Amino acid sequence: MFHWLRPAGLSLCVIAALGCGGCAALVGNRAANTLSAAILNQDDPVVIEQGLPAYLLIADGFIAQEPDSAGLLAGGAQLFALYGSRFEPDEEHAVVLTEKARRYGARALCLDHEPACTWSGLSFDDFVAALAELRPRHAESLYAYAVSWLSHLEATSSDWTAVAELPWVQAAMERLLVLDEDYDNGGVHTYLGILNALRPPALGGLPDVAKAHFERSIELSGGQDLSAKVEYARRYARMMFDQELHDRLLGEVLAAPVASPGRTLFNVLAKREAEVLLETSTEYF
Repeated sequence: MFHWLRPAGLSLCVIAALGCGGCAALVGNRAANTLSAAILNQDDPVVIEQGLPAYLLIADGFIAQEPDSAGLLAGGAQLFALYGSRFEPDEEHAVVLTEKARRYGARALCLDHEPACTWSGLSFDDFVAALAELRPRHAESLYAYAVSWLSHLEATSSDWTAVAELPWVQAAMERLLVLDEDYDNGGVHTYLGILNALRPPALGGLPDVAKAHFERSIELSGGQDLSAKVEYARRYARMMFDQELHDRLLGEVLAAPVASPGRTLFNVLAKREAEVLLETSTEYF
């Protein structure tokens, strides 16, 4: 698997899935927000891994009750993408989970922007032209659409057909960047950094573009999104054989506090990845 879906980009999924529409009537916004904060500020990923499946069922239930709620579908898409890409150990089941995430994400955007209902099968140029019609009010559903699609491509990355779809997802992320650069505190820049660093320069990769995206993401998050630095090291520094940059970035991650409102869980995961990357630095370089 690519192992590159950013978890921090899913930080609002629980609020979206449990804090709006019919759910709010049942548990209340305060309870939903409290639950979301408890998950996002949890410093033990095992607790989340064991507890999230129950909320997949809850999200499915609310979506079944309100199938035309773009907000619930967007939240469900992100929730299934998160679990399928980050916590599900069985690769076949991860495909099932992320396929549902992708369906939910596509349906959310369709409801939010009716022309998107007919996007399937468009040529790349026509798809880019269709994206240009989206406006800032579509940012949430476009984000769910792109992230859920990306999670499914990650789960099916052994299939070259999936790899061939990456330019479409990149185009969606680039449009989101135009609509709202600050979305997810700059996390869209991290996605675009990864996408531009997937191929080496000799095969058409754009390392300078990737570097600029990573650095902008770090700037917009104030350095609190540790996953941005991990991906910068993993995707750019290793590709360019820049050990000094690689080790500096990972050292900064390991030295940084994990506690950050809405990011603690994902910062813990980033630190774990940083440890592994740094341990293999000498061997890699």
